[in-house]
Amino acid sequence: MAKQGSGSILQFAPLQSSVDEGFWHRLSSLKLNKFGIDDSPIPISGFYAPCSHPQVSNHLTLLAESLPSDSNDESTMPPVIRGNRNRCSVPGILYNTNTMEGFHALYKQGLLKAEAMKIWEDIHSGKAVEDCAVLSRVLLISFADLKKWNFHYWFAFPALALDPSATLVDLRPASQWFTLEEAESVSAACNEWRNSSVTADVPFFLVSIDSDSHAAVKHLKDLEACQRDGQKLLFAFYDPCHLPNNPGWPLRNFLALISARWNLKTVRFLCYRENRGFADLNLSLVGEALITVQQGWREQQCVPNAVGWELNKGRKVPRCINLAKSMDPTRLAISAADLNLKLMRWRALPSLNLEILFSLKCLLLGAGTLGCQVARMLMAWGVRKITLLDNGRVAMSNPLRQSLYTLDDCLNGGDFKATAAVRSLQRIFPAVEAEGIVMAIPMPGHPVSSQEEKSVLEDCKRLNDLIDSHDVIFLLTDTRESRWLPTLLCANSNKITITAALGFDSFLVMRHGPGPFNSIPNLKAETENSLAAGMDNLALTNTDGQHRLGCYFCNDVVAPTDSTSNRTLDQQCTVTRPGLAPIASALAVELLVGILHHPNGIFAEAEIANSSSGGNFELPLGILPHQIRGSLPHFQQMTLLGHSSNSCTACCSTNIEREVCNSYSRLLTIQRIWRMLLD
Repeated sequence: MAKQGSGSILQFAPLQSSVDEGFWHRLSSLKLNKFGIDDSPIPISGFYAPCSHPQVSNHLTLLAESLPSDSNDESTMPPVIRGNRNRCSVPGILYNTNTMEGFHALYKQGLLKAEAMKIWEDIHSGKAVEDCAVLSRVLLISFADLKKWNFHYWFAFPALALDPSATLVDLRPASQWFTLEEAESVSAACNEWRNSSVTADVPFFLVSIDSDSHAAVKHLKDLEACQRDGQKLLFAFYDPCHLPNNPGWPLRNFLALISARWNLKTVRFLCYRENRGFADLNLSLVGEALITVQQGWREQQCVPNAVGWELNKGRKVPRCINLAKSMDPTRLAISAADLNLKLMRWRALPSLNLEILFSLKCLLLGAGTLGCQVARMLMAWGVRKITLLDNGRVAMSNPLRQSLYTLDDCLNGGDFKATAAVRSLQRIFPAVEAEGIVMAIPMPGHPVSSQEEKSVLEDCKRLNDLIDSHDVIFLLTDTRESRWLPTLLCANSNKITITAALGFDSFLVMRHGPGPFNSIPNLKAETENSLAAGMDNLALTNTDGQHRLGCYFCNDVVAPTDSTSNRTLDQQCTVTRPGLAPIASALAVELLVGILHHPNGIFAEAEIANSSSGGNFELPLGILPHQIRGSLPHFQQMTLLGHSSNSCTACCSTNIEREVCNSYSRLLTIQRIWRMLLD
């Protein structure tokens, strides 16, 4: 502890560093997009402010704006915004190496000496008097491991070492050094200095006190005018340190300036500290020191020794920080994608079940205009597991209407839509678990040659397995017949099934009702006797006695046939108004979210907008309709209800029983499906 008149060596409290994550973000961007393997030194700016708390020192901080802009048009120097009282700028340099070995191999003492030399030159040239901010400098060496987002770094705050060291004569709280009148005047003058945009961030200054106790704060260049008889003169600086017995690190270079520039041997200094933005003379310190230096030390050619490497827990070793959680693009994407959903739960939807959405497995049959839009809407709702099935290729006419494709996907005959869509989804959101299946859906009424019989049977089996392994199936294909087999399989497996279909200027979005096996959740695990017992449950009603909702085919009076042969050009393409698909796709996904959050799930009754029969209007997501039909010419939208038909070619109990439940070894009798496809 330093005491008045102790004659001890003046000891300074080391400066401490703090790095904002934004600094590492920008450094990573510069490294990846601008610097590459160029490891040239990078100019930086650090910031500090006078201590503002009796128990906590202020650190020298690096922010994103401490680095140059990543724009190639601007200066390589980071912009310095003057006049901010909380950001006294400190110039510096960054050496960011390309390898860990290069980081360890840096000649640290040489780098420190070079930075100290800059301070020494600024002192002798007079620049430090004109712009006192250059009295402090920051040196940072680092290695950025952008694969693991590990940043190894080491700070130095170059300081010129007096030889011999300065001797402390007196050090006490400023309130004990000044008279009451002087204290009031010094506080007022310092507050005026700090509140002026011209001087707020000027960290070194002079405080002169006349014989009548009037204090004034001056720039360093005004020293001669302050050296009049009868005046008290103090060399003041913004002290980031809070310790009561040690001045802060910036005083070291200040004393070097005073000794080398003005040849003073006795120096009174003010360690300016504040509280809540105002001068605090109880926290501030006033000291007196003796400076005795060797002959020739003040010559510019005689550079003092330099000190200043920051200690890490008392040791001279670098620091390391891992920012994978906040900087890895995939994790950042997940965080950003989840932000809106989590904010929705704050007030609008407290009951929103994100866990269900995150774990949901969705199968999209069709990767065209509807499939692309539905996939994107699902991701926006937090769905991560998406499988797209399609056997078509991306055509030149597709990218304008199908949002997951670009011109590159059309070249050389076109990529398969399923695989191109997955690539696009992963570019949009790297955390998506997407899979593309290139496969044709077997369709009734389409001739099949004997050579194709085996592959069609395999496709039937594969489609059945895919439907079994997913929670939700979207029917988004172009033709009625391509929806038939998936509808039958979904009814058998009792899967949530959503259909979206487009006309030229109208659309249909509907949820299929539960299948006739709705009282037996997993027929695969049942025995043959159990299956026989379950036949009694093949009915048009749900377990609660309500009439089952219909599927896409329940209102058809004829079975689906080949609708793709002998078509003109406009019939070969899905000719619709461009706005139709986004509307239908969004409604399809919203319908799914409504089902997932309804207490009865797939068994929920159909509700109609403006119905007098009531409904679950109190649910946070609103009503849950069965069918939504829209018309763009009239800008109308209707919610309709259609019950299951006992003659439906896809979901009726008779058809399911005949085609699906005749085999104990396999729920799906491929041969029977095959015959129906040929009929």
